[in-house]
Amino acid sequence: MAAKLKKGDKVVVLAGKDKGSQGEITSVDPKAGKAVVDGVNMAIRHVRQSQNQQGGRTPKAMPIDLSNLALLDANGKATRVGFRMEDGKKVRVAKTTGDVI
Repeated sequence: MAAKLKKGDKVVVLAGKDKGSQGEITSVDPKAGKAVVDGVNMAIRHVRQSQNQQGGRTPKAMPIDLSNLALLDANGKATRVGFRMEDGKKVRVAKTTGDVI
């Protein structure tokens, strides 16, 4: 099945503690159905000090379910993703505006 959300997409969170916050997808795990988004679903991780890195508590973005994310269209609103054939290629399309993503 084709991916509706990909790395680099601007998304908005639809549900959960970070509802309404926006960010960019940094990685996607299609098998688990999760994605990591900048500044969303942050957790504190304790890091041991090493020779080249300071130790302490560092915030880390944790994976969030793809069903809780929606793509942002050109107007900055949440939209669903559809597919269309153009010039023999399958392209992603924003449902609200009809624009190719």
